[in-house]
Amino acid sequence: MSILIFCIGLLAQACFSARILIQWFLSEKKHEVISPTLFWVFSLIGSYLMFYYGWLRNDFSIIVGQFISFYIYIGNLRLKGVWRRIPVLFRILLAVTPLLAAIGTLQDSSHFVENFLKNEDIPVWLIVFGTAGQFIFTFRFIYQWIYSSRKQVSALPPTFWVISLVGSCMIVIYGVLRHDPILILGQSFGFLSYIRNLMIGHKSQKIKE
Repeated sequence: MSILIFCIGLLAQACFSARILIQWFLSEKKHEVISPTLFWVFSLIGSYLMFYYGWLRNDFSIIVGQFISFYIYIGNLRLKGVWRRIPVLFRILLAVTPLLAAIGTLQDSSHFVENFLKNEDIPVWLIVFGTAGQFIFTFRFIYQWIYSSRKQVSALPPTFWVISLVGSCMIVIYGVLRHDPILILGQSFGFLSYIRNLMIGHKSQKIKE
């Protein structure tokens, strides 16, 4: 792994770690699980960087996971009324970059298959396992988006954290098998936060009852 690729991945994980720390700190302060705006801002930046990290590493599972969650982050920023405050040109750049990359990939499907699905460095079973882990980890945001859309407010419900734990475990295993320190460090960092958010949510629910 080149130093440049490693730095991009490390910066992406730094953004993801920052969002977790901010959300955790503010939730502890309010004694309930909250969904702060900065959580989604750092999520969007981290996802943008992680998308390119996966692309540079020819890692299909990373790309799929980031592509799906990227637009959910934008959706949550819209719910919070923040997305419209971003300059129009910058919004367009953020929104179209993953789409343009996907279109470029589809135009050269043989190159895509050779580099991602037939990567000699990653056996097919490992690609399937890693992709499954990314899908589960990403599904937490699909669930979160459906939940938030119904409530018309950005929220992080208990099931979000349960799915986070399951998906994160699978990605850590994938990272170990892939010898990818970026994935291992990034996912391992979130474990304590996921568990703690479940505890905070359970406690605040009991108080409300």
